[in-house]
Amino acid sequence: MGVEAVAATGGGGGGGGVEAQKKNRIQVSNTKKPLFFYVNLAKRYIQQHNEVELSALGMAITTVVTIAEILKNNGLAIEKKVLTSTVGMKDENKGRVVLKAKIEIVLGKSEKFDLLMNASNVATETDPKDKE
Repeated sequence: MGVEAVAATGGGGGGGGVEAQKKNRIQVSNTKKPLFFYVNLAKRYIQQHNEVELSALGMAITTVVTIAEILKNNGLAIEKKVLTSTVGMKDENKGRVVLKAKIEIVLGKSEKFDLLMNASNVATETDPKDKE
């Protein structure tokens, strides 16, 4: 008998099916994909849903904060909500519950988002390096 997810957010742990997953949530890992994969994915989610929820556990928290700061500093997103909690996870090797830090950052679409995205799309279309 172990303790399962101890989260104060009520958003559900990672055990749910695809239906339980929010359409605009990105669960970030600092080992699976490069940083700018998540930055570009977050931009696409903001475009489609007007907001994105970035979520991470443990060591990946720094990656989520970096992604959020890149989007905010480039004027693409505004910070709506930051939630922190601890989650009980069963350690496979030791067979006991280990508490891990969790962060969820909700970013919304900035007023300049569409203008900035259109400007970057035009810049990439007219880039002479692409014409080779």
